[in-house]
Amino acid sequence: MPETASAGPRRTGPANLNAMAAQEIRRRVFSGQLRAGAKIDQEALADELGISKLPVREALITLDHEGVVEHIARRGAFVARMTRDDIRDHFRVFGVVSGLAAERAARNLSPESLQAMHDLADRMESGADRAEQERLNFEFHRRINYAADSRRLLSLLGILGKTVSHGFYEAHEDWPDKARADHRLILAALSARSAARARTLVEKHLADAGERAVALLERQGFWDH
Repeated sequence: MPETASAGPRRTGPANLNAMAAQEIRRRVFSGQLRAGAKIDQEALADELGISKLPVREALITLDHEGVVEHIARRGAFVARMTRDDIRDHFRVFGVVSGLAAERAARNLSPESLQAMHDLADRMESGADRAEQERLNFEFHRRINYAADSRRLLSLLGILGKTVSHGFYEAHEDWPDKARADHRLILAALSARSAARARTLVEKHLADAGERAVALLERQGFWDH
């Protein structure tokens, strides 16, 4: 899901350069590399990424809308101060929208699509490394979201998903087991065409992810002064 700086400007269009810069700034913020209140040096960041300042400037506008960055007139862009509840709220909202998608998907998923999701769940339990589990997890949720057959929900999920920090399978020791158990419950609800239960389970899955995100950020010293 995240773009990487290795793509290089010669093979990447302007929109992707903006997204790449935004993802790198998010990574630095949520890893604690850029602390709350720190000024973001646009020129230095552009040099490090090997791109012009324009994509960085556009990325900062996007991140301002997300609440990750704030612009102060005549001073520049700074890392916004986010509370623990800001992080929790983001995951809860993500969960609500994802839950709506799951509710629709429970009615729409074909038997073939459900079987493909069972296959994904099996592969996640077959000893795949954590990077591969992350990829399979993304595909699992992508299938649910697309089965909702709602352009509006997909648009909102795209926006919300970009803001979520990645690397859960590598950063959280207990998350792979928790995610696999959650996926089996979600799959059972989808297979039973239980729309309300699928929605509830997906909402809780993302809310739990939010609690783990807060715990990880605390360990990284995100709120240390």
